[in-house]
Amino acid sequence: EELPIFVRWSKFLGWLLNTTEKFPKRVRFTFSTRLDNLALDIVEKIIEAAYTGKKTDILKQANLDLEKIRVLLRICHEQKFLNTRSFEYAIEELYEMGKMFGGWIREQRGK
Repeated sequence: EELPIFVRWSKFLGWLLNTTEKFPKRVRFTFSTRLDNLALDIVEKIIEAAYTGKKTDILKQANLDLEKIRVLLRICHEQKFLNTRSFEYAIEELYEMGKMFGGWIREQRGK
């Protein structure tokens, strides 16, 4: 059975990849690439955390990557590459993912 955090992130990743693909051509190799790479890095970190003994450091790094994505999306929204509805969806999803990472980190500290 797949981890709920992996399932949720995979859904968000699909949305993000489709969204950044529609960014203006002039920013596709800056904002789009950076956002896509950070999001893919998070997928890798979820997998690493699921299969390694040292989960806490990996999860903290994934949480930091979430914050980087938040900031980049805010800039994209301010620059009008991302409409308000999409921005609000993304921020809500990132908030929920942050809670999931935080819960996983707290669980590891208890072990």
